Amino acid sequence: MFSAFWAVVAFVAVVIFASGGSARTPRFDLAFTAAGIAFIVTLVIAAMLSMSYKENAEHLGKGSGVNLSSSPKPSHGFGAATQDPAASPEAPDDQDPRRAP
Repeated sequence: MFSAFWAVVAFVAVVIFASGGSARTPRFDLAFTAAGIAFIVTLVIAAMLSMSYKENAEHLGKGSGVNLSSSPKPSHGFGAATQDPAASPEAPDDQDPRRAP
């Protein structure tokens, strides 16, 4: 139905514009050619779009879709690990050089 609609639109447009005015005879040969081309092209496009459709996997429909965790993510080896300097094993709390005695 979609392709037939665009074929009719192409037919009417070509009959009106290819004639060159109302004083001349309508060009039905060009109109039928344009309608056929429009029908085939839209039919092929619709078929290709319907073949490319793929259902989602079942596990994608589960959950809220929102990451509710606000805790810091652990480093996976990309870049420097973010650690609290007070909690590092090199500088315990009682031997921190930045603290005043």
